[in-house]
Amino acid sequence: MSSGIMPPVELQMTLLLFFALAGYLLASRINQSAVVGEILLGLIVGPSVLGLITYTEFVQAIAGMGAVILMFVIGFDFKIKDLANVKYGIIAVVGIIVPWLGGYGISIAFGFAQHSALFIGTALTATSIAITANVLKEMCILDSESAKAIIGTAVIDDILSLLLLSITADVAFGTFSIEGLAFIIIKQVGFLIILALIGLFVVSKMIVKMDQSPIAKNYPEFVFIFAVMIAFLFAAMSEYIGISGIIGAFIAGVSFNGIDLVHSRNIAEGGEYLYVIFASIFFVSLGILVDLTVLTVPVLIFIAAITAIAILTKVVGCAIPARIMGYSKRDSLAIGFGMSPRGEVAMIVALLGLNLSLIGQDIYASIIVMSILTTVITPIAFRNWLFKEEVAACRVE
Repeated sequence: MSSGIMPPVELQMTLLLFFALAGYLLASRINQSAVVGEILLGLIVGPSVLGLITYTEFVQAIAGMGAVILMFVIGFDFKIKDLANVKYGIIAVVGIIVPWLGGYGISIAFGFAQHSALFIGTALTATSIAITANVLKEMCILDSESAKAIIGTAVIDDILSLLLLSITADVAFGTFSIEGLAFIIIKQVGFLIILALIGLFVVSKMIVKMDQSPIAKNYPEFVFIFAVMIAFLFAAMSEYIGISGIIGAFIAGVSFNGIDLVHSRNIAEGGEYLYVIFASIFFVSLGILVDLTVLTVPVLIFIAAITAIAILTKVVGCAIPARIMGYSKRDSLAIGFGMSPRGEVAMIVALLGLNLSLIGQDIYASIIVMSILTTVITPIAFRNWLFKEEVAACRVE
């Protein structure tokens, strides 16, 4: 079927929902990470094997919504003070510099042009906070010190990676300026601070008042719907300002942490159901995005090289500063591996580079596959090595 006419969008959408939820159930049944199972299932139903579903703009939009909901739900397990840690900033900065140097260096070694090497290096700096957070949630360790360090560092990393992407594009086109960079930094950091303050001191208090109102007593789902609406609003505002929408949704979730509701349905519990459905679509879509049929032997060799560099540089770049700042050996390695998934963030970088004609289809395909491989390796390392005992305890619970 992969060589024939693709099914209509409506059929592909229903198939996407079916396979996304089937992947979640299958992974749960065999005690494996839903991330791995759903991505592999996406590979099977996508262009690489069966060709049942293509990565259309519609699928991309639904998957993006899944990532937003995922990070909104993850935010319920964190407080603002968990993110405001200088250690996380130091780890994030080193964890960006080392992968960028590694990606740039390996690209030059393979004979790519400098502007292509810049984009490859930038793609390797990224961390998919949504993927790592989901794995930590699955293993019931979101409240651990290492998990807080991973999420806090990943939030900063995500912001810095997107900032670096803007710089890379400007350098490639010769429009880079220190003044422009300073403006972007001030704008993005200031926006996030304002967003967090609005969430904590305005929206959360509105929710408490709503819960006491007659409408909440008659319609217990009212507050939950309002909270989800705010999450999407924060995500949209973040995208508009030039920050990933999942960061805005995450801040919304953090803002609602600890709110006690009397008459309304629990926001976190309602979010869990949305999370199961739409996060599953997000992970399946990552597998659908890959078309293995276009890969040649030279491209496969390059993929193997940048994947090894991607994992090694993140582990070294994040684990060493974490160890220096007092984290245990296991927690330091966990932070390094937790920062390794490139996921959708690197894919965004690759797509931008392709659209700007700064990289070719071979580099684009290489970054996409590298993103998938780093995404699959992290949950395997967590579940079967670093947090094996915690996973066993979580299964018992």
